[in-house]
Amino acid sequence: MSAGPASRTPVTGAPYSAVETTQSQETLSDGNQITRQSQVKVYRDNDGRVRTERTFTARGSSTPQTEITIFDPVGGNFYSLNPQKNTATQHALPSASDVSQRQPRAMHEQNSSRPQPVKENLGVQNINGLAATGTRTTMTIPAGAIGNANAIQIVREVWVSNDLKVPLMIKSSDPRFGTTVMQLTNVVQSAPDASLFVVPSNYSVTTMNGRGFGGARPMRRQGSQN
Repeated sequence: MSAGPASRTPVTGAPYSAVETTQSQETLSDGNQITRQSQVKVYRDNDGRVRTERTFTARGSSTPQTEITIFDPVGGNFYSLNPQKNTATQHALPSASDVSQRQPRAMHEQNSSRPQPVKENLGVQNINGLAATGTRTTMTIPAGAIGNANAIQIVREVWVSNDLKVPLMIKSSDPRFGTTVMQLTNVVQSAPDASLFVVPSNYSVTTMNGRGFGGARPMRRQGSQN
């Protein structure tokens, strides 16, 4: 659902800031409904750096916490910041060769015997004040494929801004999990403050060994730089 650093291809020359709101709704067998909503502030500069800020209250706690990430394709790093403790974790982004080596396996998985999605072009529409191009993807799981009595239809609709090259709206419907809608609102098309895309000097930074985010181990810790 993310309109932020999930993109593997940085977008340059199109800075913005916005609020990404995601709302999900699940209907239980007795008709009861569970609704959840989350918001993330998103910032992107001219060079394709992306900052996200998510405030949440952990289960069992009454104190809100904030998580911050900085995706820096220029420096080749991804940072996860903890403003409550003034700490940050640094990961090296995968290189172009790393990504290319993974593509054959991903293509093999996509071409496996699982149901293939059907794509539909929805044209151009104004979404929250910006022109966006829409695509609807429908995937049908045949009856009996996963023990299901009837076929299951999963629908995902994505509207991508023609100017910003990020999703302005994503609608997902899956009978197994309910519906989810993400919208990008309060969009300001100007460069955010440059300080948002660097780790504050008073943060202690731990560098993780290895590229990517899975299975990396701490390599070294840089002390505070007050």
